[in-house]
Amino acid sequence: MRASRFFVSTLKEAPADAEVVSHRLMVRAGMIKRLAAGIYNYMPMGLRVIRKVEAIIRQEMDRAGAVELLMPVVQPAELWQETGRFDKMGPELLRVKDRHDRDFIVQPTSEEVITDIARQELRSYKQLPKNFYHIQTKFRDERRPRFGIMRGREFTMKDAYSFDRDKDGAAKSYQAMFDAYRRIFDRFGLQYRAVAADTGAIGGDLSHEFQVIADTGEDAIVYCPTGDYAANMELAEAVAPAHARAAPRHPMAKTPTPERSTCEEVAELLGVPLATTVKSLVLATDEKNAAGEVTGTTIWLLLVRGDHSLNEVKAGKLPGLADGWRFATRAEIEGAFGCEPGYLGPVFGGTGHGSDIQVVADRTVAAMSDFICGANDADFHYTGVNWGRDLPEPDLVADIRNVVAGDPSPDGKGVLAIQRGIEVGHVFYLGTKYSAAMNAVYLDEAGKPQCYEMGCYGIGVTRILGAAIEQGHDDRGIVWPAAIAPFEVVICPIGMDRSEAVRAAAEQLHDELGSAGIDVILDDRGERPGAMFADWELIGIPWRIVVGDRGLKAGTVEVQGRRETEASAVAPAEVAAWLKRRLAA
Repeated sequence: MRASRFFVSTLKEAPADAEVVSHRLMVRAGMIKRLAAGIYNYMPMGLRVIRKVEAIIRQEMDRAGAVELLMPVVQPAELWQETGRFDKMGPELLRVKDRHDRDFIVQPTSEEVITDIARQELRSYKQLPKNFYHIQTKFRDERRPRFGIMRGREFTMKDAYSFDRDKDGAAKSYQAMFDAYRRIFDRFGLQYRAVAADTGAIGGDLSHEFQVIADTGEDAIVYCPTGDYAANMELAEAVAPAHARAAPRHPMAKTPTPERSTCEEVAELLGVPLATTVKSLVLATDEKNAAGEVTGTTIWLLLVRGDHSLNEVKAGKLPGLADGWRFATRAEIEGAFGCEPGYLGPVFGGTGHGSDIQVVADRTVAAMSDFICGANDADFHYTGVNWGRDLPEPDLVADIRNVVAGDPSPDGKGVLAIQRGIEVGHVFYLGTKYSAAMNAVYLDEAGKPQCYEMGCYGIGVTRILGAAIEQGHDDRGIVWPAAIAPFEVVICPIGMDRSEAVRAAAEQLHDELGSAGIDVILDDRGERPGAMFADWELIGIPWRIVVGDRGLKAGTVEVQGRRETEASAVAPAEVAAWLKRRLAA
């Protein structure tokens, strides 16, 4: 490839709305151009990266036995109505009508369509197992698109769907995809972790996220450096304290805490560790009749230690909360506790309040003694509070908090550490969630209909670009892994328009590298060396070859890696073999 025939369009400055490094650098490197909020044109340089990502994915999916097809971007609403997701998905699902006033959606994912294909085509157990995948445009109408392609509205995704006869078969399909994903991300050349994850809105029983490690990542990844445990923050287990609850040492006392409404303020006022305080959070669940009208409300008091935070995903799985909950309103709180927020606690005393309140204590709180909590009276807290003596045992003890670094690992092999990551892949075991809803069945050996056991497996193709840049960049620009860089090598001739020797050597190198299977571009634009080097460092090409008269007289050219501080002098005839070794490494 000659740069003069390609399209190189770099900028010195990033747009003002670019909030993260990947957004700034992709725009500056000429890889994307904004068309509308959360919607981008992928320019030739960026599209080359996408195609390389897709090629690796296709090779490994095919190797794992998956079969490629292509499902449409626009899908009939009837399929989504069968599973109930047409209404449940909310405003992120873009709904449209055609000229005949029929409802359609612009797909964010394709569970319904692939299940419809399966129920029409996979009629016998003899046709199973089967795994279909496609790489297709998706659309999610984000309320606030941001971070460039990291949280855009339109994006490209690979999604695959497996169909099996039973749970054992589905587990094998799941493992095959998990292994394929490891090979895919290994080949991308990115540092990543596969972590156990919550199944979220898609549903199902088992799931893992593939997270690219980056300090700017939105997700917290929890792992044990000395063990095998890894999970995202939503799912990471906070194990119960190993020690038994200590015996009370102090009497309970109602202590003035004027205008101190947070655990931090109370701990500072009383001169005690924050870990001796208990935080109260009030949730509500609504009972509804068949018409959807609210007929009653239950108030829930959730207790976590003052230096811990509530994990809303864990809370949402508790008995009684799993069907939907919300934070209680101020009026509901004052009605239930007889007190304004900020001074709430589980000791109801003789106030007459609390009889209908469901009290849930985190495991850590349930093991505390002599703790501090709100007194349900403005400007007062109780100190020296003990379970069993000063208040009844909680209605439920559960893991409802986010873990913190240093917590014991659930695998018993050390303590937990936390790092940031960007989710770029997710594998789910769905079970019969969609096949049962859509009556998608096959006939078993006895001729009886059975629902497929399903799995789904996604990779954010375009998000890989942003995640790779968030992980690999410096003050000069992008630092791509060679496997997904737009080009592996750039040849930068110095004075090509003035020296026939430089021109001939550069063109010969270009042809030799291309013949050796190396993805190379020759910068024949006639740019000054400083501007030429700056462009390719910004774009992030892994290897640069500088061809100049001085080096050629010495029988060498300069070869330098994007991550290296010094260039190597290599004879032109040896460059192809030298680079092949380095790229393979």
